[in-house]
Amino acid sequence: KVRIAKQSLKRMKKKVREITSRKMPYPMEYRIKKLNQYLFGWCGYFALVDTKSIFEDLDGWIRRRLRMCLWKNWKTSKTRIRNLIKLGVPEWKAYKWGNSRKGYWRISKSPILHRTLGNSYWSNQGLKSLQKRYEFLRHLS
Repeated sequence: KVRIAKQSLKRMKKKVREITSRKMPYPMEYRIKKLNQYLFGWCGYFALVDTKSIFEDLDGWIRRRLRMCLWKNWKTSKTRIRNLIKLGVPEWKAYKWGNSRKGYWRISKSPILHRTLGNSYWSNQGLKSLQKRYEFLRHLS
């Protein structure tokens, strides 16, 4: 079986971390555009790999990084509560999670953000799925 080398995976994750860095104040549209450009090229190169699960795991990890960035961008608890309510979260849950003192990375895995900022949210924002791209490229070859 053909697999991705650990070093290649490390390099890719490092690049994704740079694009989704919390200390870089990029607009979300820019981040998603840069991620799509980089990931489509990367996926095209590694389309011969036989391990589909890696692409599924990377997809989830990238969405979690983006949730973390979005939570950081919302800055204050007032903004977080307002945006959670806009996304359809009940008010009492929005207050509970909006006032949370948990860190950005930990809150990005929370059930409330995981549900409201799920796959459909990110695909509407323009993020392309690595897994779908991989499956598309595999069917071509």
